[in-house]
Amino acid sequence: MYLIIDVGNTRVKAAVYEQDSLVELVVFKKSKIISELKKIISKFSISHSIISSVASISREKKEKIDDFLKPMYLNSSTEVPFKNKYKTPKTLGVDRIALASAAVSTYKNKNVLVIDAGTCITYEFVTMNKEYLGGAISPGIQMRYKALHTFTAKLPLLTSEKVETVIGKDTNTSIHSGVVNGVCREIDGVIEQYKDDYQDLTVVLTGGDTYFLAKQLKSVIFAHPNFVLEGLHTILNYNLAND
Repeated sequence: MYLIIDVGNTRVKAAVYEQDSLVELVVFKKSKIISELKKIISKFSISHSIISSVASISREKKEKIDDFLKPMYLNSSTEVPFKNKYKTPKTLGVDRIALASAAVSTYKNKNVLVIDAGTCITYEFVTMNKEYLGGAISPGIQMRYKALHTFTAKLPLLTSEKVETVIGKDTNTSIHSGVVNGVCREIDGVIEQYKDDYQDLTVVLTGGDTYFLAKQLKSVIFAHPNFVLEGLHTILNYNLAND
């Protein structure tokens, strides 16, 4: 069995795979990474593992993980199943590498745009020839709410709500309209821009705001909330096969 670990800013997602089947998915606070990973390996017979860390893991915790797990750590020099044509490949985030890997594995011979709606909204584009060309990064939904509150004197800090109309009738609904409609129109607009150049386009939406946004977008998309984990699983398989 394989253990796939995605370390975020505050949370960790850990998935156990048996061949290509997801057996168990556990989500926990980053502060509990040692104890939670030990629970998993006590329950399952793990032969190989991989870690993707957007947020840094302390040296002390990394050494402890190495002692009982000895995982592969995803970085810019890891072998991946696509051709990386990013101009600065060493600066490409590991989460973006994982998403590109998931795209070429899940949608073979397709032009794929992966949109990860989390802390930031990232756009990753892979051609049908397995070439990663790059994408875009913009503020995520919660970041936009926090920015309005932080950089103004009186605007309240809100959390996302579905918007029923474009016209806000008070301060709160005006903020919701600006943030949520703004994000949705941004995503729809970016998809249309890609379709102008790549008519045969598959669009994937992933990340923490997947289901919140999916119902409000005009574009036809495939929702994969755990696409990073699928990409990490792909990368681990790829490296073991070519070892």
